[in-house]
Amino acid sequence: MKKKTINKVGLKRSRALALHYMKTLVDVARESFVILDPGLRVISANQVFYDNFQVTKKETELEYLYELGNGQWNIPELKQLLENILPEKKDVRDYEVKHDFETIGEKTILLNARQIDSEQLIILALEDISDRKELEVKLADYTKRLEVKVAERTAKLKDQIRELETLNKSMVGRELKMVELKNEIEKLKERSRNSGH
Repeated sequence: MKKKTINKVGLKRSRALALHYMKTLVDVARESFVILDPGLRVISANQVFYDNFQVTKKETELEYLYELGNGQWNIPELKQLLENILPEKKDVRDYEVKHDFETIGEKTILLNARQIDSEQLIILALEDISDRKELEVKLADYTKRLEVKVAERTAKLKDQIRELETLNKSMVGRELKMVELKNEIEKLKERSRNSGH
């Protein structure tokens, strides 16, 4: 019986130490992090999370993730990730979720999650890629408009080249005609000289 008590104490210490290390690492990260218990209750989040999602530690810790911010985290894609995909894979990378948050508006979030079985915890990293997505859309739009302009200018240049070719043919034709006329004049002059003798 003593052995079981010692093991439980050792496990609690081990879990507390692991959680301490995780919190320390999460606190120095530049992206938003949340540490969840197996029931998806928030154990801890870093300051970046609080700042980015405009929530407080008091509003967040020990709350169920889906109930945060009046239920604004009750996102079907997030549920799919945490309840179906993560238990199977243990590690999920670059899972993209688009959601309209009550306080911060529409955001595109890239989720990375890892289940830590030994401690029965889930680490969830949330990277706001809204600006990047907006830039991608703007870049695609710009590229499309640029392609249209290039196509328009190419068509215009083709028309101008056709006009120049037509003009060139006309001018070459006139030159040839003038050479022909000059030759004929020379021949006439030659005949005239020959007949005048």
